[in-house]
Amino acid sequence: MCRLQRSHPFFRMLIVGILAGSGTFPVHAEEPTKEVVKTTAPDVPSNPIRLILPPVVHAVPGIETNLYFDNLCLVVNPANFVFDPNCGKGRHQRERWTWTPSEQDVGDHAWSISVRNDQNQVIAKAETIIRVIDPKAGEGKVLSLLCIGDSLTNASLYPEQILNHCKLPGNPQLELIGSNWVTPQPGPVRHEGYGGWTALRFATHYTETARTGETSKRGSPFLYLQPDGTKKLDFQHYCHDVSNGKMPTHVTIFLGPNDVFSLNDETLEPGVDAILKHFDQLVVMIRTASPTTRIGIMLPVPPAATQDAFGANYASGQTRWQYKRNQHRLLEKMHAKYGGRESDQIDLISTYVNLDCDHNYPTEQVAPNARATGSIARLNNGVHPSGAGYSQIADSVYGWLKATAK
Repeated sequence: MCRLQRSHPFFRMLIVGILAGSGTFPVHAEEPTKEVVKTTAPDVPSNPIRLILPPVVHAVPGIETNLYFDNLCLVVNPANFVFDPNCGKGRHQRERWTWTPSEQDVGDHAWSISVRNDQNQVIAKAETIIRVIDPKAGEGKVLSLLCIGDSLTNASLYPEQILNHCKLPGNPQLELIGSNWVTPQPGPVRHEGYGGWTALRFATHYTETARTGETSKRGSPFLYLQPDGTKKLDFQHYCHDVSNGKMPTHVTIFLGPNDVFSLNDETLEPGVDAILKHFDQLVVMIRTASPTTRIGIMLPVPPAATQDAFGANYASGQTRWQYKRNQHRLLEKMHAKYGGRESDQIDLISTYVNLDCDHNYPTEQVAPNARATGSIARLNNGVHPSGAGYSQIADSVYGWLKATAK
């Protein structure tokens, strides 16, 4: 398998992240000939395809809700398995279960899935709740949302779509807050999303030009220099500078692609642990300053469905399969760390289940080969969805926002 060169920026970012987050590992010179036996991490799920579902999938009447089977597990080819969802609602299709609920469907609906191999043996099972939210949930409430993330947030498409959802009748009045926007002048679509950023960068990268000036030269918008010369993550100070001291009612954190990109099977466990260490610094920063702010962990979405997209972006530098392994492991550990913490005002947002990785990533029309006539569509972006994909991400966040509007 081809690997990234050590000069690749993602590789350098990984090394910095691991050294900052997990320290060095001792070498025991007294046992130079002892055989090292690699073992699976104790918290790796035991089911063979690593099937995992969020505890709740939020749905809104009139908006399509999907669970794409390949997104729920870690397999090279999902066509080698039979996915059998069980629910009194919706439709079972080749690659997904899909449903557009109506107002009459408001409430909780049990959803489960069994997966069979080619011997018709059940090899994995999982269950969740499809929670259909009252279409008037949050009506008249005044909410504010801060979106923290990388280039998927910097594209501004899913924050804008959430804002547009909330402009419709029966919705809360929503204000987006942040110091970054894509328009020449400050506008309503704003956030803290920056291309190439990681949890490490948000937690540790300080410059004197945070929140202003050229985005590529900015430091973390949340880090402030203290009188003793140290730097501190200070969410209260940030809100003073950005939103007149008003704490947001909701915050989402959507990180992962840059954090895991250069990991491989040997570095995956310590790498993900280092990522979550810095990720949790952001969660603690928000929770310490504002115990009532609802924090939504936007679970990292899978990559485009084929290697074509990675070849277009990274030549022979990365495989879709390795990236998917990395993304899925981060997903598992986020479930373990942040699942079941609703009493702490922390929720998992089921972004990864609702994204069509076959059809809602960008494509290009190209000849299949130099001797062929005509053209075919090939996926050409590995980790950034198309506009339709960003809208599916927005749909997931919108359901969570309405469900938690107080």
